[in-house]
Amino acid sequence: MLDIKNLRDNFKDIQISLKKRGYDLNEASFKSLDDYRKELQIEVENLQAERKKLSSEFGKLKASGEETSDLKKVIDKKNSDLEKKDSELQEVLKNLNNLLLDMPNIPHDSVPEGSSEEDNKIISKHGEIISTNTLDHLEITKKIDTELAAKLSGSRFAVLEGDLAKLQRSLITFMLDCAIQNGYKEYYVPFMANEESLTGTGQLPKFEEDLFKTSDKLYLIPTAEVPLTNLFRNEFLNEEDLPIKVTSHTPCFRSEAGSYGKDTRGLIRQHQFEKIELVQITHPDDSMDCLENLLKNACEILDKLELPYQIIELCTGDLGFSSAKTFDIEVWMPSQNKYREISSCSNFTDFQARRSNIKFKSKEGNSFVHTINGSGLAVGRCLIALIENNFDGKDTINIPNCLEQYFGSNKIKIS
Repeated sequence: MLDIKNLRDNFKDIQISLKKRGYDLNEASFKSLDDYRKELQIEVENLQAERKKLSSEFGKLKASGEETSDLKKVIDKKNSDLEKKDSELQEVLKNLNNLLLDMPNIPHDSVPEGSSEEDNKIISKHGEIISTNTLDHLEITKKIDTELAAKLSGSRFAVLEGDLAKLQRSLITFMLDCAIQNGYKEYYVPFMANEESLTGTGQLPKFEEDLFKTSDKLYLIPTAEVPLTNLFRNEFLNEEDLPIKVTSHTPCFRSEAGSYGKDTRGLIRQHQFEKIELVQITHPDDSMDCLENLLKNACEILDKLELPYQIIELCTGDLGFSSAKTFDIEVWMPSQNKYREISSCSNFTDFQARRSNIKFKSKEGNSFVHTINGSGLAVGRCLIALIENNFDGKDTINIPNCLEQYFGSNKIKIS
């Protein structure tokens, strides 16, 4: 959520910044609503002051035994007027808050300007592309069964069998261990979240159609970013404790609304997938350095797995709703002959902190923290990359050295 004081003081600048990411901020709508809010607040404050004065007079008359019925009628009328005006004010404040909840974050000045993913900037490439394999993961192994999953749940699910299930579990443990070695504290969190949690991280109210909702007014989490960030909701943190680094492995659930017909084959785009999430709660002065640190932590996993990848800086038009700056990590997929996203590392500045009311105490007073997060990594896509890049072209998937201690072998026979 944007700082409404900053919005009032620097409306034109913010309007221009949001325009770069495709959001049209209507000055007339905001100004009329905010002006009416100010008018009502003055009226409510005046009525409260008048009521207080009348109540004091009423108390004096009653204490002296004088007649109070006429003054009581005046006070009752004043109470009625106050109740009406306060009700109007609360409605306007609600509408103003809804308007703010609909606004995306302001892009950081360093973000390249552009309208779509074609304008994203390749920062660097890592690792050597060696594989000449052209088969996709479903053609290489039958131990990933989407047809059986469709029998159980429907489309965009998968059943992993035997060694492939074990390899996924090995990846999860390996990624968590990497995170812990890099100073992240592991949490086990609920896989469902309430409306307040999802509003805090920016999924609600704007992206409700992308979520799975239960009958108990809870939502299946689209990412562990939601519960991990909300661990600190409505909390005052100590400045010396920043940055706070937390991680969790969870399944993630997404309806993939609007993506019908896109990446329907295999594990690329599922309704349920596994992910390790990295979250940092940081001091505002350090948040860009912390973003670089988190990006390095995520890339380190691909380096150890010896998988080729590239780092992309997203342009203004491709930023996520809550993000001020984002780097995507894309891993090489031989069967597609291109890189595909496996992690998105973002600095949300104080956008989520304002929505979630996460502050820190310092000598200068209380301030909102900055929040950083990214995948470390998306397990399903990492599994695909391992299978396709390490297939020997015959009957074996080779296991990277860093995974042998978790998997218990250096290869998987697929015949």
